[in-house]
Amino acid sequence: MSELLQLERVGHTALITINNPPANTWTETSLPALKAMVEQLNADREIYALVLTGNGPKFFSAGADLNVFAGGDKARARQMITFFGKAFETLAQFRGVSIAAINGYAMGGGLEAALACDIRIAEEHAVMALPEAAVGLLPGGLGTQHLPWLVGEGWAKRMILCGERLDAQTALRIGLVEEVVASGESRQKALELAEKVAKQSPSSVAACKQLIQAARKQPMWSALTMEREKFVDLFDTQDQQEGVNAFLEKRPPVWQNR
Repeated sequence: MSELLQLERVGHTALITINNPPANTWTETSLPALKAMVEQLNADREIYALVLTGNGPKFFSAGADLNVFAGGDKARARQMITFFGKAFETLAQFRGVSIAAINGYAMGGGLEAALACDIRIAEEHAVMALPEAAVGLLPGGLGTQHLPWLVGEGWAKRMILCGERLDAQTALRIGLVEEVVASGESRQKALELAEKVAKQSPSSVAACKQLIQAARKQPMWSALTMEREKFVDLFDTQDQQEGVNAFLEKRPPVWQNR
């Protein structure tokens, strides 16, 4: 779709690499390409998980190239932030499990891409920040919404309002990332985690993800009916029958994602 994004299939996992050296910045080409790529992966029943990482040892992604905003063109700014929002909304709504392998600096829109994923694995040298306010902007790729959900209002304000940068261990401590690994190991660790996803029913994973994300916008008690309904809905899938029968027959299930 774009040379700025490299797509590789590893079993049932799609590996997307941001490939725009030196800092893997997002562009008016790569953001729509990411949206289209995730939409195609959603339609591919052989894909159960997605891993997003950056090319090279230093940058996951530095976010937007500020030259785009240097001229003060509001129309271009509106177009660019729409690209960011739509790309990361689509990524956040990927039907399977998305994992960010943060292999270096994740700044601004780079961190927002990782925030749109379900799980984040950071290398020990990674640095994460949302520094937009330091240049008169704000995190417009869902950052003001995803970050407080993950780390709480206080840490979100420290990062967004105070411009605080976090190292990998601090990010782990506050819940911004789920794991820290040695330099150079995030990609492989993310792929190993994605392999675990492939052992789960993709139909069940999709339903569970919807329920978990629903907790962000409604009280727990109001989602219980939906939880029960989705449980029963799984009985319309081949995966439900395959999963139970495989367990009873003491064999690995063969998922159809149907």
